[in-house]
Amino acid sequence: MPSLKDIRNRITSVKKTQKTTSAMKMVSAAKLRRAEDASKAANPYSARLKLVVSSLSSRFGEEDSPLFRKSAGNRTGVILLTSDRGLCGGFNTNLCRAVIQQLAESGVTEAQFATLGRKGNDFIKRSPHVIAAHYGDTPPAEHPRVISEAVGKMMERFIAGELDRVLLAYSHFVSILTQRPTIETLFPIEPPEGEAADEREVLFEPSPDQILGPLLQKYVQNRVYTAWLDVLAGEHAARMTSMDSATKNAGEMIDKLQLFYNRSRQAAITKELIEIISGSESL
Repeated sequence: MPSLKDIRNRITSVKKTQKTTSAMKMVSAAKLRRAEDASKAANPYSARLKLVVSSLSSRFGEEDSPLFRKSAGNRTGVILLTSDRGLCGGFNTNLCRAVIQQLAESGVTEAQFATLGRKGNDFIKRSPHVIAAHYGDTPPAEHPRVISEAVGKMMERFIAGELDRVLLAYSHFVSILTQRPTIETLFPIEPPEGEAADEREVLFEPSPDQILGPLLQKYVQNRVYTAWLDVLAGEHAARMTSMDSATKNAGEMIDKLQLFYNRSRQAAITKELIEIISGSESL
């Protein structure tokens, strides 16, 4: 049975932990507001650009751009977006497990990964898949450069015929309590599912040969950047929720320890009184 001093030390330790988790919750709440605003501001443009580019895939083919190439192979590349830091519940683990499960269901035994975020890299290292490139602990100012480099490498391998498809995996920020693991095909670029092909005549200025290349590259980079903004918002939301739960659990533990300390102290006092009374009666 622990001594009263041990229980007091334990209570002090849990109180310090509670202060830490409470502070982390407030920091994440402050960062979440900015990250959520950035994600919401980027989503409308990204969604519209995706609709425009997807509709072009029904008008053009591989001869116009290699990103429209149809392939029946199973060589797969994955751009995996996770956070660099932990303490955010199952935010990263749920996404990584979903990616591994989908690859297994598709019969892919050795995918090529470009991991943006340390937690995703640590998870994939324990799998049979290959990490072709890793970008971790990236400051916000370097995000556009890192995304451009990661997308550029995957695009080069796809155009060269080394990969048959490239997937984008990230956690979509729905709300503070919900971050949905999302896996979508980045290229080849496909028409929107469930929609009829747009047969309206389209005039290009300048010519399609001049505009398609830069447009598609901008589209792919924008998709990854918007997804990363989602990941940043989701990370802070998940961490805020986790730290809130940890703070409440610490409070409950402190109450239980305090009750146990009071009972142990009372038991010790009662024992001493009984010993004193017994000793005096024996005289």
